[in-house]
Amino acid sequence: MVAQKGRDLLLKIDNGSGFVTVAGLRSKKLAFNAALVDVTDAESAGRWRELLGGAGVQRAAVSGSGIFKDQASDALVRTQFFAGTIANWQIVIPDFGTIAGAFQIAALEYSGAHDGEVLFEIALESAGSLTFGAP
Repeated sequence: MVAQKGRDLLLKIDNGSGFVTVAGLRSKKLAFNAALVDVTDAESAGRWRELLGGAGVQRAAVSGSGIFKDQASDALVRTQFFAGTIANWQIVIPDFGTIAGAFQIAALEYSGAHDGEVLFEIALESAGSLTFGAP
């Protein structure tokens, strides 16, 4: 596999009639996490930590930042945040596949310097099981 362009990693939100790309994002990040369940006790071999496989809660976190473009996707994201809605999202990873599922916007930030553009940052947290689709 050859190196992929970062701009081809896309964050998409369901607008009710399909998925639209969130406009203006310059950087995106997807992280998968699993909470560990520690079952170590006084009889654990050599006092090494023991974990209970498959018992922890799994989650995914998505974040991104970029320039505010005031497009339809910006309005949809803002509406979803203020309503506290859990929506369907897709994260498209080039030549890898698409992660899809329910996410809630955990943070939405806007900033701007007097001599620069308006920027925004978004953070999503998974709100259910996710699916993976190969390209």
